[in-house]
Amino acid sequence: MPCSPVPASFLYPCDVTDAEWASLAPLLPEPARRGRPRRWALRLLVNAIFYVLRTGCAWRYLPREYPPWPTVYATFRRWRLQGVWQRVHEALRRAVRRRAGRDPEASAAIMDSQSVKTTEESGLIKGYDTHSAPCFLGNTADIF
Repeated sequence: MPCSPVPASFLYPCDVTDAEWASLAPLLPEPARRGRPRRWALRLLVNAIFYVLRTGCAWRYLPREYPPWPTVYATFRRWRLQGVWQRVHEALRRAVRRRAGRDPEASAAIMDSQSVKTTEESGLIKGYDTHSAPCFLGNTADIF
């Protein structure tokens, strides 16, 4: 049963399915024991967050079928700061690896020259100003 206040025919493709929600819901935080009760269903908040992430729209441009954008953004930010998204990612990665018949934890990693710094000094230099010595503050446009 969809949690959106609009008919199922108006739901967006980025909304989570019942099967996806069954996997995702146990990974989300429980409601607080004290304070106000939740006004919006978690599934509706997750759908709104996924809508912004999938479409790339600004938070303020969320469709009216979703909770108000400050509520959605505050939920997204709180979960990011609490590490909820990291835990969700790790749990889903382990589930995908199990489904593929692999060990849930990776035993090796592959790195190429694009992802590994090879010299000690490359971490210090962030930009180069052609009119003076190397600029250690980053892009000179950031200074002014």
